[in-house]
Amino acid sequence: MATIDELRKIRLKKLEAIQKAGFLAYPEKTKRTHTISQVLKDFNKLAQSKKEITLVGRIKSQREHGGSTFFDIEDGTGKIQAYLRQNKIGESGYKFFLNNFDIGDFVEVRGILFKTKKGEKTIEVKDYKMLAKSLLPLPEKWHGLKDIEERFRKRYLDLIFNPEVKKKFELRSKIIKEIREFLAKEGFLEVETPILQPIYGGAKAKPFKTYLNALNLDLYLRIAPELYLKRLLVGGFEKIYEIGRCFRNEGMDRTHNPDFTMLEFYWAYADYKDLMKLAETMFENVLKKIFGTLKIKYKGKEVNFKTPWQRIEFSTFFKKYTGINLDEINRETLAKKAKEFGISIKEELDKVAIADEIYKKICRPKIWQPTFIIHAPLGLFPLAKKLSDNPPRLATLQLMVAGWELINAFSELNDPIEQEKRFKEQEKSFKAGLEEAQRMDEDFIEALEYGMPPAAGFGMGIDRLVALLTNSHSLREVILFPTMKPKGS
Repeated sequence: MATIDELRKIRLKKLEAIQKAGFLAYPEKTKRTHTISQVLKDFNKLAQSKKEITLVGRIKSQREHGGSTFFDIEDGTGKIQAYLRQNKIGESGYKFFLNNFDIGDFVEVRGILFKTKKGEKTIEVKDYKMLAKSLLPLPEKWHGLKDIEERFRKRYLDLIFNPEVKKKFELRSKIIKEIREFLAKEGFLEVETPILQPIYGGAKAKPFKTYLNALNLDLYLRIAPELYLKRLLVGGFEKIYEIGRCFRNEGMDRTHNPDFTMLEFYWAYADYKDLMKLAETMFENVLKKIFGTLKIKYKGKEVNFKTPWQRIEFSTFFKKYTGINLDEINRETLAKKAKEFGISIKEELDKVAIADEIYKKICRPKIWQPTFIIHAPLGLFPLAKKLSDNPPRLATLQLMVAGWELINAFSELNDPIEQEKRFKEQEKSFKAGLEEAQRMDEDFIEALEYGMPPAAGFGMGIDRLVALLTNSHSLREVILFPTMKPKGS
Protein backbone atom coordinates (compact mmCIF):
# COMPACT_ATOMS: atom_id res chain seq x y z
CA MET A 1 0.00 0.00 0.00
CA ALA A 2 1.35 3.40 -1.02
CA THR A 3 2.46 5.83 1.67
CA ILE A 4 1.06 9.35 2.04
CA ASP A 5 4.28 10.77 0.58
CA GLU A 6 4.05 8.47 -2.45
CA LEU A 7 0.40 9.38 -3.03
CA ARG A 8 1.25 13.08 -2.76
CA LYS A 9 3.97 12.68 -5.43
CA ILE A 10 1.44 11.02 -7.74
CA ARG A 11 -0.99 13.90 -7.24
CA LEU A 12 1.76 16.44 -7.87
CA LYS A 13 2.33 14.78 -11.26
CA LYS A 14 -1.40 15.07 -11.98
CA LEU A 15 -1.25 18.74 -11.03
CA GLU A 16 1.62 19.19 -13.46
CA ALA A 17 -0.34 17.40 -16.20
CA ILE A 18 -3.34 19.71 -15.69
CA GLN A 19 -1.13 22.79 -15.93
CA LYS A 20 0.78 21.47 -18.97
CA ALA A 21 -2.54 20.93 -20.73
CA GLY A 22 -3.17 24.66 -20.36
CA PHE A 23 -5.73 24.49 -17.57
CA LEU A 24 -5.73 26.26 -14.23
CA ALA A 25 -5.62 23.92 -11.25
CA TYR A 26 -6.67 26.73 -8.89
CA PRO A 27 -8.78 29.17 -10.95
CA GLU A 28 -9.93 32.46 -9.49
CA LYS A 29 -13.63 32.08 -10.20
CA THR A 30 -16.41 29.62 -10.90
CA LYS A 31 -19.66 30.03 -12.83
CA ARG A 32 -21.94 28.19 -10.43
CA THR A 33 -25.63 28.72 -11.24
CA HIS A 34 -27.19 26.77 -8.36
CA THR A 35 -26.30 25.25 -5.02
CA ILE A 36 -26.84 21.52 -4.75
CA SER A 37 -29.61 22.02 -2.19
CA GLN A 38 -31.44 24.30 -4.66
CA VAL A 39 -31.15 21.63 -7.34
CA LEU A 40 -32.43 18.86 -5.07
CA LYS A 41 -35.35 21.01 -3.95
CA ASP A 42 -36.44 22.06 -7.48
CA PHE A 43 -35.15 18.95 -9.25
CA ASN A 44 -38.23 17.98 -11.28
CA LYS A 45 -38.78 21.51 -12.56
CA LEU A 46 -35.12 21.96 -13.52
CA ALA A 47 -34.87 18.51 -15.10
CA GLN A 48 -37.99 19.06 -17.23
CA SER A 49 -36.64 22.39 -18.48
CA LYS A 50 -33.56 20.63 -19.94
CA LYS A 51 -31.59 23.78 -19.19
CA GLU A 52 -27.91 23.43 -18.43
CA ILE A 53 -26.87 24.20 -14.89
CA THR A 54 -23.45 24.50 -13.29
CA LEU A 55 -22.65 22.93 -9.92
CA VAL A 56 -19.50 22.94 -7.82
CA GLY A 57 -18.20 20.86 -4.97
CA ARG A 58 -15.71 18.32 -3.68
CA ILE A 59 -15.53 14.86 -5.22
CA LYS A 60 -16.51 12.50 -2.38
CA SER A 61 -16.61 9.17 -4.25
CA GLN A 62 -16.00 7.81 -7.74
CA ARG A 63 -17.20 4.66 -9.57
CA GLU A 64 -16.07 3.72 -13.10
CA HIS A 65 -18.17 1.49 -15.38
CA GLY A 66 -16.48 0.95 -18.73
CA GLY A 67 -16.95 4.10 -20.76
CA SER A 68 -18.80 5.96 -18.03
CA THR A 69 -18.07 7.20 -14.52
CA PHE A 70 -20.33 8.14 -11.63
CA PHE A 71 -18.97 10.46 -8.96
CA ASP A 72 -20.57 12.28 -6.05
CA ILE A 73 -19.89 15.96 -5.50
CA GLU A 74 -20.69 17.83 -2.31
CA ASP A 75 -20.90 21.55 -1.67
CA GLY A 76 -21.77 23.33 1.57
CA THR A 77 -25.47 22.60 1.09
CA GLY A 78 -25.76 19.01 -0.09
CA LYS A 79 -24.54 16.14 -2.26
CA ILE A 80 -25.51 14.95 -5.75
CA GLN A 81 -24.39 12.30 -8.20
CA ALA A 82 -22.63 13.32 -11.41
CA TYR A 83 -22.50 11.14 -14.55
CA LEU A 84 -19.64 11.36 -17.04
CA ARG A 85 -19.86 9.51 -20.40
CA GLN A 86 -17.01 9.06 -22.84
CA ASN A 87 -19.32 9.27 -25.87
CA LYS A 88 -20.72 12.55 -24.51
CA ILE A 89 -17.54 14.51 -23.80
CA GLY A 90 -15.12 12.65 -26.06
CA GLU A 91 -12.36 10.12 -25.43
CA SER A 92 -9.63 12.66 -24.61
CA GLY A 93 -11.81 14.60 -22.17
CA TYR A 94 -12.96 11.42 -20.49
CA LYS A 95 -9.44 10.00 -20.08
CA PHE A 96 -8.16 13.38 -18.86
CA PHE A 97 -10.71 13.27 -16.04
CA LEU A 98 -9.89 9.68 -15.07
CA ASN A 99 -6.15 10.28 -15.17
CA ASN A 100 -6.00 13.57 -13.29
CA PHE A 101 -9.06 14.02 -11.07
CA ASP A 102 -9.18 12.42 -7.62
CA ILE A 103 -11.48 12.06 -4.65
CA GLY A 104 -11.01 15.24 -2.62
CA ASP A 105 -10.64 17.58 -5.60
CA PHE A 106 -12.97 20.56 -5.95
CA VAL A 107 -14.61 20.63 -9.38
CA GLU A 108 -17.12 22.52 -11.48
CA VAL A 109 -19.53 20.49 -13.64
CA ARG A 110 -21.96 21.75 -16.28
CA GLY A 111 -24.82 19.68 -17.63
CA ILE A 112 -28.49 18.73 -17.46
CA LEU A 113 -30.41 16.88 -14.78
CA PHE A 114 -31.96 13.43 -15.03
CA LYS A 115 -32.87 10.45 -12.86
CA THR A 116 -31.18 7.08 -13.20
CA LYS A 117 -33.14 3.84 -13.56
CA LYS A 118 -32.91 3.51 -9.79
CA GLY A 119 -34.42 6.97 -9.41
CA GLU A 120 -31.26 8.73 -8.21
CA LYS A 121 -31.07 12.43 -8.94
CA THR A 122 -28.08 13.02 -11.20
CA ILE A 123 -26.39 15.64 -13.36
CA GLU A 124 -25.09 14.43 -16.74
CA VAL A 125 -21.81 16.24 -17.28
CA LYS A 126 -21.22 18.03 -20.58
CA ASP A 127 -18.19 19.93 -19.35
CA TYR A 128 -16.03 20.02 -16.26
CA LYS A 129 -13.06 21.88 -14.83
CA MET A 130 -10.78 21.74 -11.84
CA LEU A 131 -11.37 24.31 -9.09
CA ALA A 132 -8.78 23.11 -6.57
CA LYS A 133 -6.49 20.10 -6.93
CA SER A 134 -6.06 18.26 -3.62
CA LEU A 135 -2.53 17.03 -3.01
CA LEU A 136 -3.27 14.86 0.00
CA PRO A 137 -5.78 11.99 -0.17
CA LEU A 138 -8.70 12.06 2.23
CA PRO A 139 -8.19 9.46 4.96
CA GLU A 140 -10.14 6.25 4.37
CA LYS A 141 -10.66 5.37 8.04
CA TRP A 142 -11.78 8.71 9.44
CA HIS A 143 -15.22 7.36 10.34
CA GLY A 144 -15.13 5.93 13.83
CA LEU A 145 -11.74 7.48 14.49
CA LYS A 146 -10.65 6.41 17.98
CA ASP A 147 -8.11 9.20 18.51
CA ILE A 148 -10.61 11.92 19.36
CA GLU A 149 -7.84 14.51 19.69
CA GLU A 150 -6.98 13.99 16.03
CA ARG A 151 -10.52 15.09 15.20
CA PHE A 152 -10.03 18.35 17.07
CA ARG A 153 -6.56 18.98 15.61
CA LYS A 154 -7.80 18.40 12.07
CA ARG A 155 -11.28 19.84 12.42
CA TYR A 156 -11.40 20.42 8.65
CA LEU A 157 -11.36 16.65 8.10
CA ASP A 158 -13.85 16.16 10.91
CA LEU A 159 -16.24 18.52 9.10
CA ILE A 160 -15.71 16.75 5.77
CA PHE A 161 -16.52 13.30 7.11
CA ASN A 162 -19.02 13.96 9.89
CA PRO A 163 -22.13 15.87 8.78
CA GLU A 164 -23.44 15.87 12.35
CA VAL A 165 -20.38 17.89 13.44
CA LYS A 166 -21.09 20.51 10.81
CA LYS A 167 -24.75 20.63 11.87
CA LYS A 168 -23.64 21.18 15.46
CA PHE A 169 -21.71 24.32 14.50
CA GLU A 170 -24.54 25.56 12.31
CA LEU A 171 -26.80 25.16 15.35
CA ARG A 172 -24.30 27.10 17.46
CA SER A 173 -24.58 29.99 15.01
CA LYS A 174 -28.39 29.86 15.17
CA ILE A 175 -28.37 29.90 18.98
CA ILE A 176 -26.19 33.02 19.06
CA LYS A 177 -28.35 34.66 16.39
CA GLU A 178 -31.53 34.02 18.40
CA ILE A 179 -29.93 35.37 21.58
CA ARG A 180 -28.95 38.56 19.75
CA GLU A 181 -32.45 38.96 18.32
CA PHE A 182 -34.02 38.43 21.74
CA LEU A 183 -31.79 41.00 23.41
CA ALA A 184 -32.43 43.49 20.61
CA LYS A 185 -36.20 43.11 21.10
CA GLU A 186 -35.69 43.70 24.83
CA GLY A 187 -33.97 46.99 24.04
CA PHE A 188 -30.35 45.98 24.61
CA LEU A 189 -27.59 47.59 22.55
CA GLU A 190 -24.65 45.46 21.42
CA VAL A 191 -21.28 47.07 22.16
CA GLU A 192 -17.59 46.17 21.99
CA THR A 193 -15.07 46.68 24.77
CA PRO A 194 -11.27 46.20 24.85
CA ILE A 195 -9.77 42.73 24.68
CA LEU A 196 -6.34 44.12 25.59
CA GLN A 197 -6.60 45.69 29.03
CA PRO A 198 -4.03 47.39 31.29
CA ILE A 199 -5.74 45.89 34.36
CA TYR A 200 -7.71 42.66 34.16
CA GLY A 201 -10.90 42.27 36.14
CA GLY A 202 -14.51 41.19 36.24
CA ALA A 203 -13.78 37.66 37.44
CA LYS A 204 -11.44 35.63 39.61
CA ALA A 205 -8.97 34.17 37.11
CA LYS A 206 -5.33 34.15 36.10
CA PRO A 207 -4.81 36.18 32.89
CA PHE A 208 -2.65 35.90 29.80
CA LYS A 209 -0.06 38.67 29.71
CA THR A 210 1.36 40.46 26.67
CA TYR A 211 3.33 43.62 25.87
CA LEU A 212 2.53 46.61 23.65
CA ASN A 213 5.78 47.83 22.09
CA ALA A 214 4.32 51.14 20.88
CA LEU A 215 3.52 52.30 24.41
CA ASN A 216 6.05 50.20 26.37
CA LEU A 217 3.05 48.84 28.24
CA ASP A 218 2.15 45.51 29.84
CA LEU A 219 -1.34 44.43 28.79
CA TYR A 220 -3.60 41.49 29.59
CA LEU A 221 -6.09 39.57 27.49
CA ARG A 222 -9.42 40.19 29.15
CA ILE A 223 -10.81 37.61 31.51
CA ALA A 224 -14.22 39.35 31.33
CA PRO A 225 -15.65 42.57 29.83
CA GLU A 226 -17.53 43.48 33.02
CA LEU A 227 -15.70 46.56 34.27
CA TYR A 228 -15.75 48.28 30.87
CA LEU A 229 -19.45 47.53 30.39
CA LYS A 230 -20.17 49.08 33.79
CA ARG A 231 -18.27 52.19 32.74
CA LEU A 232 -20.85 52.48 29.96
CA LEU A 233 -23.62 52.44 32.58
CA VAL A 234 -21.85 55.38 34.21
CA GLY A 235 -21.83 57.03 30.78
CA GLY A 236 -25.60 56.79 30.44
CA PHE A 237 -26.33 53.56 28.56
CA GLU A 238 -29.10 51.59 30.28
CA LYS A 239 -29.18 48.25 28.46
CA ILE A 240 -25.98 46.96 26.89
CA TYR A 241 -24.47 43.60 26.03
CA GLU A 242 -21.41 42.03 24.46
CA ILE A 243 -20.78 38.60 22.98
CA GLY A 244 -17.06 38.02 22.67
CA ARG A 245 -13.99 35.99 23.43
CA CYS A 246 -12.49 35.95 26.91
CA PHE A 247 -9.21 34.39 27.99
CA ARG A 248 -8.21 32.68 31.24
CA ASN A 249 -4.82 31.12 31.85
CA GLU A 250 -6.10 28.27 33.98
CA GLY A 251 -6.68 24.55 33.93
CA MET A 252 -8.35 22.76 31.03
CA ASP A 253 -11.08 20.16 31.28
CA ARG A 254 -14.35 19.29 29.57
CA THR A 255 -16.00 22.46 30.94
CA HIS A 256 -13.06 24.87 30.54
CA ASN A 257 -11.08 26.13 27.53
CA PRO A 258 -8.46 28.91 27.81
CA ASP A 259 -10.34 31.06 25.31
CA PHE A 260 -14.11 30.94 25.29
CA THR A 261 -17.15 32.91 24.19
CA MET A 262 -19.19 34.76 26.77
CA LEU A 263 -22.36 36.83 26.76
CA GLU A 264 -22.43 39.64 29.30
CA PHE A 265 -25.22 42.17 29.62
CA TYR A 266 -25.96 44.99 32.05
CA TRP A 267 -29.35 46.46 32.82
CA ALA A 268 -29.70 49.75 34.67
CA TYR A 269 -32.46 50.08 37.30
CA ALA A 270 -32.92 46.29 37.47
CA ASP A 271 -31.92 43.77 40.14
CA TYR A 272 -31.02 40.08 40.26
CA LYS A 273 -34.69 39.07 40.48
CA ASP A 274 -35.35 40.81 37.17
CA LEU A 275 -32.43 38.84 35.70
CA MET A 276 -33.99 35.52 36.71
CA LYS A 277 -37.22 36.41 34.93
CA LEU A 278 -35.34 37.62 31.85
CA ALA A 279 -33.21 34.46 31.76
CA GLU A 280 -36.33 32.29 31.85
CA THR A 281 -37.93 34.32 29.07
CA MET A 282 -34.78 34.23 26.95
CA PHE A 283 -34.42 30.46 27.19
CA GLU A 284 -38.11 29.96 26.40
CA ASN A 285 -37.81 32.13 23.29
CA VAL A 286 -34.55 30.65 22.02
CA LEU A 287 -35.49 27.01 22.58
CA LYS A 288 -38.96 27.33 21.06
CA LYS A 289 -37.58 29.04 17.95
CA ILE A 290 -34.78 26.53 17.41
CA PHE A 291 -36.24 23.24 18.70
CA GLY A 292 -39.96 23.97 18.88
CA THR A 293 -40.01 22.62 22.45
CA LEU A 294 -38.68 23.36 25.92
CA LYS A 295 -37.52 19.77 26.41
CA ILE A 296 -34.12 18.50 25.30
CA LYS A 297 -32.12 15.32 25.82
CA TYR A 298 -28.71 15.40 27.47
CA LYS A 299 -26.75 12.20 28.15
CA GLY A 300 -29.95 10.25 27.57
CA LYS A 301 -31.93 12.14 30.22
CA GLU A 302 -34.58 14.79 29.73
CA VAL A 303 -33.99 18.42 30.64
CA ASN A 304 -37.18 20.49 30.84
CA PHE A 305 -36.79 24.27 30.61
CA LYS A 306 -40.44 24.95 31.43
CA THR A 307 -40.65 27.96 33.74
CA PRO A 308 -40.60 29.00 36.51
CA TRP A 309 -37.33 27.34 37.47
CA GLN A 310 -36.54 26.30 41.01
CA ARG A 311 -34.75 28.79 43.29
CA ILE A 312 -32.55 27.46 46.12
CA GLU A 313 -30.46 29.39 48.65
CA PHE A 314 -26.73 28.68 48.35
CA SER A 315 -26.37 27.89 52.07
CA THR A 316 -29.42 25.59 52.05
CA PHE A 317 -28.19 23.74 48.98
CA PHE A 318 -24.67 23.49 50.41
CA LYS A 319 -25.89 22.02 53.70
CA LYS A 320 -28.18 19.53 51.94
CA TYR A 321 -25.32 17.76 50.16
CA THR A 322 -22.44 18.33 52.60
CA GLY A 323 -24.12 18.48 56.01
CA ILE A 324 -22.17 21.68 56.69
CA ASN A 325 -23.71 24.89 58.05
CA LEU A 326 -21.53 27.63 56.59
CA ASP A 327 -22.56 30.11 59.28
CA GLU A 328 -21.29 27.86 62.07
CA ILE A 329 -17.95 26.59 60.73
CA ASN A 330 -14.52 28.22 60.66
CA ARG A 331 -11.93 28.13 57.88
CA GLU A 332 -9.70 25.44 59.39
CA THR A 333 -12.55 23.01 60.02
CA LEU A 334 -13.96 23.62 56.53
CA ALA A 335 -10.54 22.94 55.00
CA LYS A 336 -10.43 19.60 56.84
CA LYS A 337 -13.91 18.77 55.54
CA ALA A 338 -12.74 19.56 52.01
CA LYS A 339 -9.87 17.09 52.34
CA GLU A 340 -12.34 14.48 53.59
CA PHE A 341 -14.24 15.03 50.33
CA GLY A 342 -10.98 14.45 48.42
CA ILE A 343 -10.56 18.11 47.48
CA SER A 344 -7.08 19.64 47.67
CA ILE A 345 -7.11 23.17 49.05
CA LYS A 346 -4.53 25.92 48.54
CA GLU A 347 -3.26 27.50 51.74
CA GLU A 348 -4.14 31.00 50.54
CA LEU A 349 -7.86 30.25 50.08
CA ASP A 350 -10.21 31.83 52.60
CA LYS A 351 -13.31 30.19 54.05
CA VAL A 352 -15.67 31.33 51.29
CA ALA A 353 -13.29 30.21 48.53
CA ILE A 354 -12.99 26.78 50.16
CA ALA A 355 -16.78 26.56 50.35
CA ASP A 356 -16.91 27.37 46.63
CA GLU A 357 -14.49 24.53 45.83
CA ILE A 358 -16.64 22.09 47.81
CA TYR A 359 -19.78 23.44 46.15
CA LYS A 360 -18.31 22.92 42.66
CA LYS A 361 -17.13 19.37 43.32
CA ILE A 362 -19.86 18.00 45.61
CA CYS A 363 -23.06 20.03 45.22
CA ARG A 364 -23.16 21.31 41.66
CA PRO A 365 -23.16 17.89 39.94
CA LYS A 366 -26.37 17.00 41.84
CA ILE A 367 -28.49 19.47 39.84
CA TRP A 368 -30.18 18.28 36.65
CA GLN A 369 -33.23 20.43 35.93
CA PRO A 370 -32.74 24.22 35.51
CA THR A 371 -32.17 25.69 38.96
CA PHE A 372 -31.13 29.09 40.27
CA ILE A 373 -28.69 28.90 43.18
CA ILE A 374 -29.20 32.27 44.85
CA HIS A 375 -27.68 34.39 47.61
CA ALA A 376 -24.03 33.35 47.62
CA PRO A 377 -22.03 34.12 50.78
CA LEU A 378 -20.31 37.48 51.13
CA GLY A 379 -16.82 37.37 49.64
CA LEU A 380 -17.54 34.97 46.79
CA PHE A 381 -18.30 37.72 44.27
CA PRO A 382 -16.36 40.96 44.97
CA LEU A 383 -18.43 42.94 42.44
CA ALA A 384 -21.89 41.92 43.71
CA LYS A 385 -24.19 43.93 45.96
CA LYS A 386 -25.18 42.67 49.43
CA LEU A 387 -28.76 41.72 50.16
CA SER A 388 -30.26 44.65 52.04
CA ASP A 389 -32.22 42.34 54.36
CA ASN A 390 -29.45 39.75 54.81
CA PRO A 391 -26.01 41.45 54.65
CA PRO A 392 -23.88 38.27 54.98
CA ARG A 393 -25.43 37.18 51.66
CA LEU A 394 -25.12 38.59 48.15
CA ALA A 395 -27.83 39.43 45.62
CA THR A 396 -26.61 36.72 43.24
CA LEU A 397 -27.83 33.87 41.09
CA GLN A 398 -26.14 30.99 39.34
CA LEU A 399 -28.10 28.98 36.78
CA MET A 400 -27.28 25.28 36.97
CA VAL A 401 -28.50 22.74 34.41
CA ALA A 402 -27.42 19.09 34.13
CA GLY A 403 -24.29 19.80 36.16
CA TRP A 404 -23.30 22.77 33.99
CA GLU A 405 -22.99 26.26 35.41
CA LEU A 406 -24.46 28.37 32.61
CA ILE A 407 -25.02 31.78 34.19
CA ASN A 408 -23.44 33.93 36.88
CA ALA A 409 -25.41 37.08 37.60
CA PHE A 410 -26.10 39.58 40.35
CA SER A 411 -27.21 43.00 41.42
CA GLU A 412 -24.14 45.14 40.78
CA LEU A 413 -22.21 46.84 43.54
CA ASN A 414 -22.30 50.56 42.73
CA ASP A 415 -21.01 51.97 46.02
CA PRO A 416 -17.45 53.16 45.18
CA ILE A 417 -16.29 53.13 48.81
CA GLU A 418 -17.46 49.55 49.37
CA GLN A 419 -16.04 48.49 45.99
CA GLU A 420 -12.62 49.96 46.83
CA LYS A 421 -12.68 48.14 50.17
CA ARG A 422 -13.38 44.82 48.44
CA PHE A 423 -10.64 45.42 45.86
CA LYS A 424 -8.19 46.00 48.73
CA GLU A 425 -9.24 42.69 50.29
CA GLN A 426 -8.63 41.01 46.94
CA GLU A 427 -5.20 42.66 46.71
CA LYS A 428 -4.29 41.12 50.07
CA SER A 429 -5.28 37.70 48.75
CA PHE A 430 -3.22 38.28 45.59
CA LYS A 431 -0.13 39.22 47.62
CA ALA A 432 -0.69 36.15 49.78
CA GLY A 433 -0.31 34.00 46.66
CA LEU A 434 -3.84 33.72 45.22
CA GLU A 435 -3.15 34.44 41.54
CA GLU A 436 -6.86 34.35 40.67
CA ALA A 437 -7.74 37.26 42.98
CA GLN A 438 -9.13 40.41 41.39
CA ARG A 439 -6.84 43.43 41.17
CA MET A 440 -7.32 46.99 42.29
CA ASP A 441 -8.67 49.10 39.42
CA GLU A 442 -8.48 52.74 40.45
CA ASP A 443 -9.81 53.97 37.11
CA PHE A 444 -12.96 51.89 37.61
CA ILE A 445 -13.36 53.22 41.16
CA GLU A 446 -13.08 56.76 39.78
CA ALA A 447 -15.82 55.97 37.25
CA LEU A 448 -18.07 54.69 40.06
CA GLU A 449 -17.48 57.90 41.99
CA TYR A 450 -19.17 59.82 39.18
CA GLY A 451 -22.22 57.67 39.89
CA MET A 452 -23.45 54.38 38.44
CA PRO A 453 -27.19 53.68 38.61
CA PRO A 454 -28.46 50.58 40.41
CA ALA A 455 -28.09 47.78 37.90
CA ALA A 456 -27.97 44.05 37.38
CA GLY A 457 -25.41 42.15 35.31
CA PHE A 458 -25.45 38.75 33.67
CA GLY A 459 -22.68 36.50 32.32
CA MET A 460 -23.33 33.30 30.36
CA GLY A 461 -20.86 30.90 28.74
CA ILE A 462 -21.97 30.43 25.14
CA ASP A 463 -19.81 27.33 24.68
CA ARG A 464 -21.37 25.63 27.71
CA LEU A 465 -24.86 26.52 26.54
CA VAL A 466 -24.19 25.07 23.08
CA ALA A 467 -22.64 21.92 24.59
CA LEU A 468 -25.78 21.36 26.65
CA LEU A 469 -28.21 22.06 23.81
CA THR A 470 -26.31 19.83 21.35
CA ASN A 471 -25.85 16.95 23.81
CA SER A 472 -22.06 17.35 23.78
CA HIS A 473 -19.92 16.03 26.62
CA SER A 474 -17.05 18.50 26.24
CA LEU A 475 -16.56 22.13 25.20
CA ARG A 476 -14.06 20.89 22.62
CA GLU A 477 -16.99 19.40 20.71
CA VAL A 478 -18.55 22.85 20.23
CA ILE A 479 -15.45 25.02 19.72
CA LEU A 480 -14.24 24.75 16.13
CA PHE A 481 -10.57 24.89 17.03
CA PRO A 482 -10.14 24.16 20.75
CA THR A 483 -6.79 24.70 22.42
CA MET A 484 -4.66 21.58 21.96
CA LYS A 485 -1.23 20.47 23.04
CA PRO A 486 0.98 20.26 19.91
CA LYS A 487 1.17 16.73 18.56
CA GLY A 488 4.28 14.92 19.73
CA SER A 489 5.07 17.43 22.48
